[in-house]
This record gives sequence, structure tokens and C-alpha cells, in this order.
Amino acid sequence: MFVHNQRLQYTVRVAEPNPGLANLLLEQFGGPQGELAAAMRYFTQGLAEDDPGRKDLLMDIATEELSHLEVIGSIVGMLNKGAKGQLAEAVEQEADLYRSLTGGGNDSHVTALLYGGGPSLTNSGGVPWSAAYIDTIGEPTADLRSNIAAEARAKIIYERLVNVTDDPGIREALTFLMTREIAHQKSFEKALHSIQPNFPQGKLPGMPEMAKTYFNMSQGAADLRGPWNQGDEWVYVESPQPAVDGGTGMAAVDLPSKDEQALKQMATRTLSDTASNPVTGADIGSGTLHKKTA
Repeated sequence: MFVHNQRLQYTVRVAEPNPGLANLLLEQFGGPQGELAAAMRYFTQGLAEDDPGRKDLLMDIATEELSHLEVIGSIVGMLNKGAKGQLAEAVEQEADLYRSLTGGGNDSHVTALLYGGGPSLTNSGGVPWSAAYIDTIGEPTADLRSNIAAEARAKIIYERLVNVTDDPGIREALTFLMTREIAHQKSFEKALHSIQPNFPQGKLPGMPEMAKTYFNMSQGAADLRGPWNQGDEWVYVESPQPAVDGGTGMAAVDLPSKDEQALKQMATRTLSDTASNPVTGADIGSGTLHKKTA
């Protein structure tokens, strides 16, 4: 059961309206790295989780992400307050109204006109939120790693948003939200490593000889060696050649004789005549054929 508390998790103070900044902040409202995506990712994972500790963790953080969505939405609404009234009541001349809506770099007419200045479930470019942002796979050792990466990406977006505003109240609120992404990363990483072993993900161990082999597939002067491809853990193959399994590298299938005969008949029927030089539409269209016959 969810119960809404009408107070925000973090007090927000906005110095003045700024539709352009409001539009940028929508990235964390309805964007792929935003709070709604995070809430839905962790909420759906939590519903499916059988481990009591991870279930509690996921539901706690999912609920907090919804509170962060409320904070961002409230900031967007306040930054658009002036434009919202002007748009609704047409208190300015057309040119002045247009400038007020697009001021501060707001180039999204979708968010300005379609949503009337309110927070929309879109990213900063007006692209609607999509459940495709949720990359849950149903394996905790994979999902927790994905969650850590998602929090890291969200942290970077908040950092960039902090850098594009000089409003002290908004910077403070965004810094709080950014910091919570750091805390969530720590929690998810602790949860990941409380599962032992947690690598490789899933149950099947893989092919031992391939799991420790590094193929130098991009060759040139910039080839570098480091802990990612050298040391006792790695077998480094300088010039890998197909096929690395020692086979021919050719795809093959064992077919029943009836299917094999039918395929041979089709290949014979559609055989290319490599010695031919047929007249084509390209020849006719280019005028080449006409010139030869004239």
C-alpha cells in the first residue's frame, strides 16, 4: 500500500521562472536515466524478488525514486509558472509570449504547447517515456549490476544539470538527488556482493578456455596491453584467425536427403550466368543503349 505524504523529500526553492531549464530537467523526469525509469525498474524487480533482503532494498529505493520524481516534477512546474499563466490567459502579445516560452534555450514546442508548461513524461527533447528503458532480465547478479550502472548514469546527468544553472535552490536540490544516486549505487553493490559467487552471472560457467582468452580483434598502432588483456588471468591471441575453435569457420547443417535434394534443385534453377552482360533498366535509363544502336 502506498500513502502519499504531501511534503517533498527535499525542500525546493526556485528563484525565478525559467522554461528553458525546466525543459532540460525533464531528462530526469521522463528520460531513460530519469526517476520514473528508476522507480519502475526497481519496483518490478522487487515484485519478482524472492530474497527478503533484496526485496526490501528494491522496494525502499523504488519508493524513494518516486519521491525524487515528485521533486523534479515540482521544480519543472515552478520553473514554468510564469509561462503557464501567460500561455493560458494570453496576457502578452504573440511575439513576447513566444520569447517567454522559448527563453533560456527552451527549444521544445511540444513541452511548451502540448503540456501547457506542466511536467510531461518526456525527455528534454519531447520524446515520450517508454517502458523500453527498463532493462530487467530477472537474474539478480545481472540486474544489480545494471542498477549500479543506471544510478551511475543518473548521477552524471544530475551533475551536468547542476552545471547549467546558477539558481542556488535548484543546485542544492539537484545536488541532493545526485548524492542519493551515489548512496543507491553503494546499496546495490553491497547487495550484489552479498551473493557469492556472483560472477559469471547465471548458472552456466561457460567454456573455460574461452572465458580467459583475449582476442586482439582491432589491430593497429594503437594496440595496448593492460590488466584487461594481460597477466596470468589471460591468454592473449595477437592475430586471431577464423575459426578460433579450430574448425573450418564455415556454417554447416545436416539435412534430410529430401531437403538437401530440394535445395540443390533450387540452386540449379537460380544459378547465375557469370559470363552474361544483360541489358537492364539502368542501361536504358542512362541512354547508353540508345547511343549504341544509333
